[in-house]
Amino acid sequence: MIIIGKKCPSFSAPAVFNNKIITITDTDLQGHYTLLFFYAVDFSAVCPGEVYALQEKIEDFNKRNVTIIGISVDSIYTHIAWLRWPREKGGILGTEFALISDATHELSKMFGVFDYDQALSLRGTFLIDENLIVQYGSVNNMAFGRSTGEILRTIDAIQFAATHGVSCPANWKPGSETLASPLKYNEK
Repeated sequence: MIIIGKKCPSFSAPAVFNNKIITITDTDLQGHYTLLFFYAVDFSAVCPGEVYALQEKIEDFNKRNVTIIGISVDSIYTHIAWLRWPREKGGILGTEFALISDATHELSKMFGVFDYDQALSLRGTFLIDENLIVQYGSVNNMAFGRSTGEILRTIDAIQFAATHGVSCPANWKPGSETLASPLKYNEK
């Protein structure tokens, strides 16, 4: 299912944030940009490194008005344990963003990242704008992680294009040349 350029699917899911179990819905994403990142499972080999990389750049995401939310098929209680486990032992203690439990697999299926053979999520990365439009998505196989630098560069391009009504060419970075856009932002 292709969801790029479309409204974020409606959802309600349990999450852990600031050591509390909360519910996050699609309407909670309105009014700011949201980075939804799907990952395989807690307590795995590659996933903690991705969480650390995002956490280390959290101020860069905050400056761009981007809220980070992680999602896996693990239970809410597995998330709690992982968030309380020290980094040197494979935990993510100190992580400041919410983790959604997608134990029902609904969100993974909505975003097209559910791996039916392994019953978990592929490494999906989605950027949703303040109007709940999915502006960007990428999916990695299990063997390799994401680039936080590329995610930030993509956010810059999306926000610049939206603000200035231009197109950002390949490898665009802030300060680079842009193109007059033949399409309006969010045009269908």
